[in-house]
Amino acid sequence: MGTLGIIGDFNPESETHRATREAIHHAAHALGTNAVVSWLLTSELRAGTVQQLLDPFDASWAAPGSPYVSMEGALCGIQFARERDRPFFRTRGGFQHALVEYARHVLKLQDADLEETAPYASTLIINRLAASLVGQTQTIRFTRGTKVHHAYSVDEASEEFRCNFGLNPVYRALVLRGPLQCSSVYGEGETRVVELTSHRFFIATLFLPQLRSAPAAPHPLIRAYLNAAVAFHGTRHGGKNRRKATT
Repeated sequence: MGTLGIIGDFNPESETHRATREAIHHAAHALGTNAVVSWLLTSELRAGTVQQLLDPFDASWAAPGSPYVSMEGALCGIQFARERDRPFFRTRGGFQHALVEYARHVLKLQDADLEETAPYASTLIINRLAASLVGQTQTIRFTRGTKVHHAYSVDEASEEFRCNFGLNPVYRALVLRGPLQCSSVYGEGETRVVELTSHRFFIATLFLPQLRSAPAAPHPLIRAYLNAAVAFHGTRHGGKNRRKATT
């Protein structure tokens, strides 16, 4: 089984929040395992509490729905997963915050921020896209040899977007020059997915894979994410992980 902590401020009226929960269970059923899902308020995640709150989970997911109640809480959760090599997935707003966390704590760009919440910041790692992707579907290409390409097992796929902000092209080369690499692009190289090559599973998508998941066809990235969580669960419990079908 796998225990998953979803970093986000759960809203039962949010289609993407409901889809996140449902997509995890689609993947769990396909893998013949249980997925125990708990939502974590960003306001409760901070330097003094993040280890206590996230350590019990096998994996975490920064959910869509930004701006979060606490940006710093979201960043604390992302930093914990990155530094502890815990399986971690993030979609839409999670993608944006993962890049800001990486810029601040790995690249040492202390003023790195998002235009959505800090439009006058000096280092806007995330800025408004030239054209809105709200309600858009794009066919994206995968970089061969990446975890993302391996999960899909195809060279391209169509995905659904609901966002207005993405990686600022001004900082693309700086952000993606080290272990954080671009796994998928659209058009002339617009970044749509990034992953940490040195991490067991640290993938961020600007699109919403949960919207294309179905009971009979779980999304390949979510399936790969849950597989990583199950593997980590087995590792931390001495290989005694037992698989059991969901109900």
